[in-house]
Amino acid sequence: MAILLAAVFILGYVLIAFEHPLKIDKAASALLTGVFCWIILLFGFENMPAFEGISSQPDVHKVLDEALFEHLGEIAGILFFLLGAMTIVELVDVHEGFRAITDRITTTNRIKLLWVISLISFFLSAVLDNMTTAIIMCALLRRIIKEKENIWLFGGFVVIAANAGGAWSPIGDVTTIMLWIGGQVTTVEIMQSLFISSFVSLLVPLLAATYFLRGGRALPKIPVKESKEHAQTTPLEQNIMFVLGGAALLSVPVFKAFTHYPPYMGILLAVGLLWYFTELLHRGKALEIKQGFSVAAMLHRIDTPSILFFLGILLAVGALDTSGHLRLMATFLNQTFGNIYIINTLIGLLSAIVDNVPLVAAAMGMYPLTEFPPDADFWNLLAYCAGTGGSILIIGSAAGVASMSILKIDFLWYLKRISGYALLGYLAGIGVYYLMH
Repeated sequence: MAILLAAVFILGYVLIAFEHPLKIDKAASALLTGVFCWIILLFGFENMPAFEGISSQPDVHKVLDEALFEHLGEIAGILFFLLGAMTIVELVDVHEGFRAITDRITTTNRIKLLWVISLISFFLSAVLDNMTTAIIMCALLRRIIKEKENIWLFGGFVVIAANAGGAWSPIGDVTTIMLWIGGQVTTVEIMQSLFISSFVSLLVPLLAATYFLRGGRALPKIPVKESKEHAQTTPLEQNIMFVLGGAALLSVPVFKAFTHYPPYMGILLAVGLLWYFTELLHRGKALEIKQGFSVAAMLHRIDTPSILFFLGILLAVGALDTSGHLRLMATFLNQTFGNIYIINTLIGLLSAIVDNVPLVAAAMGMYPLTEFPPDADFWNLLAYCAGTGGSILIIGSAAGVASMSILKIDFLWYLKRISGYALLGYLAGIGVYYLMH
């Protein structure tokens, strides 16, 4: 049964990885994987490494109930944080708040525009998250660039920049959020430790692209069309929502530092305050317009399947943690390699092929805080490698999958034209971290 548990997890992983060819949403595979892992754990506890000495069914039920309750509490903290963050981002987006950034991009020089787009994506993803940033920037690219080859090129660098920017911020990527909420990293330390390495992982590809793409002709501009939402919001409302949304997200680490409450409490406070503000902001408008800008409407716009995907995969990882599989894997890695740089580099390369969320969740289960205390090099490297390693293949990160969906980027094209840049930057960032520590 111990082998069956691992096999079900791997099978679920394969189904998630082949989401697009199978045309089955990965959330469905993740939920089934999570539930089946706990069922196998119940009926096959005699063969599990962590259940030695426990033989009676009532004792097993008690242990599993306590373990499931503990894991579900940790998972709920992550999911409620993501739910709140997604709601705030959608609220700013529907008010056209991001025009404060996009309308200021006017250059048609290909190299200069590549740097501008990449740097904006890098810093924006640290405040929002890599997937949201990719969605916003890819929507922008469709407005200002016409040719498919150029759109794909810029979209590829948006993926690199968004993942690099999300790696050094506690709220920039789902994996860093998981590590931050779990207590493996703290706000100031992860920003100080990873900013330079993350920036290098973007800077090196940009310098290489500047060299190989020099001499290209200017990009033709496409007139920006006014959207329906933009016609219903004033420039003042757009700027106000942009400032308030950014302030709401940035205030969460401050809230956690002062109150020591989990981050989801801070994000729920921010959502509540913005809910009140938007209700008052649109109080005098027609009911249909007011409802379209409400937080209630944003809850219909957020990516609910992604929330369920995280729930399912984290439940599955929790089952492996409870069974003792993750500790056995940690022991194997330590005995085989015994070097945190090698271990994390391999995790990062693996995250280019499979989703980084279960990889990080598994690492959190494999290595307790008693072995690697908060802010240890292992956790900082894990945040960097899992975040930036996903850029090597376009399917390796949420930002990549979002860009692939919006811009219709071909997998093989990305592999030939962008993957080399991403791998070069990934390894350069690891080298810089090693030299600094």
